[in-house]
Amino acid sequence: MQILFISLGCDKNLVDSEHMLGALVKNGYTMTDSREDADIIVVNTCCFIHDAKEESVDTILEMAEFRRSGRCRALIIAGCMAERYRQEILDEIPEVDAVIGTNSIDAVTEAIEKALRGEKSLIMKPLEGIARPEGKRVLSSGGRYGYLKIAEGCDKHCTYCIIPRLRGAYRSIPMEELLKEAEEMARQGIEELILVAQETTVYGKDLYGEKSLHRLLKNLCGIEGIRWIRVLYCYPEEIYPELIRVMKEEPKICHYLDLPIQHASDRVLKRMGRRTTRGDLERILAELRREIPDIVLRTTLIAGFPGETEEDHRELMEFVDEMEFDRLGVFTYSQEEDTPAAQMEDQIPEETKEARRAKLMELQQEISLEKGQDKIGREMEVFIEGYLPEEHAYVGRSYGDAPDVDGYVFVNTGEALETGDFVTVRISGALEYDLIGEIEDESAE
Repeated sequence: MQILFISLGCDKNLVDSEHMLGALVKNGYTMTDSREDADIIVVNTCCFIHDAKEESVDTILEMAEFRRSGRCRALIIAGCMAERYRQEILDEIPEVDAVIGTNSIDAVTEAIEKALRGEKSLIMKPLEGIARPEGKRVLSSGGRYGYLKIAEGCDKHCTYCIIPRLRGAYRSIPMEELLKEAEEMARQGIEELILVAQETTVYGKDLYGEKSLHRLLKNLCGIEGIRWIRVLYCYPEEIYPELIRVMKEEPKICHYLDLPIQHASDRVLKRMGRRTTRGDLERILAELRREIPDIVLRTTLIAGFPGETEEDHRELMEFVDEMEFDRLGVFTYSQEEDTPAAQMEDQIPEETKEARRAKLMELQQEISLEKGQDKIGREMEVFIEGYLPEEHAYVGRSYGDAPDVDGYVFVNTGEALETGDFVTVRISGALEYDLIGEIEDESAE
């Protein structure tokens, strides 16, 4: 039987999808990209913010049409929206045959088998431990990079965030399991390993009694075939000396950190339930840049949080201007039900949120262009990801560019390159978020 698997939302959700795919392949199912040819459709949903929720609803309704009128015999809904709106989905969308929660992904085969027997099912396991479906994970990024999810859940309870209710408390995946998974990824051709979790920085504290991300990184560096290791979702207040030291010492670890700070006004940070002040952030960023001078720092911000004044917004603009992040993204605040922030007074009008977001992004565009221009004339190692025939150029990423969220390096060369090649280029031009480079020695590694 053929299965169409649709994965929505973040890279952490993608890892869950790939594990479910592995279980389905192990049980004899085959994959298809065609809705018309699918006997079974699985949608792994997201509902972190309003736009993600809307995309999930639209996708479920669209797939319900194929369940109703096509050859599809079963429609399975998984992920965060399934966890959050479990009964509503079953009650309001009769085409749905099964709903499985975030910690029930190991039950995807069971859910499908029940659906094929004509049984509806709701499978929700407690948010304890970590579901690990049997079968070899099916990698689906389409490139030579892959995500390694090192933990599940979160203990931070920021006032705007629903994740602890949907994913549970923080649970680290044992190091030996992660090393086996990473070794298998390397055997399948993965050259860039990207570590993800709701928060990576406190990895291991629950299992080993202390933060152990540095030990995990050290061990991952020993895996043959892995060229780059990148770390995302590091809470700034949890950065610690051993982590910085291993980043400096191990050449495979990209000098890149993703630090979601969300704001810089102490008043707003307190209302968000964050555990840093502006002073803390300035100190942490300065220390990272002092210890690792070529580090690329990425962050995300929220514009229009409840009660954010024009003065708070100006303070955030000043902070961004002063800190000059290498990479920066901005979300408008999304009023999510069942979160403390949703009940706060002084909700900001949508047009104000959008205007503040636009100003922040306009400022960051100027910073990004200036930083790109500063790189002209420098040599950089670039990881080739494909070829753009219309541009007569290869497209790749530097150590400072994470897939899907950062920019690219467009490489001009007469030499034939392949996806996965690492090449040295000299930067010859800069756009707002991307770079242009030339290969001087005309040889790939």
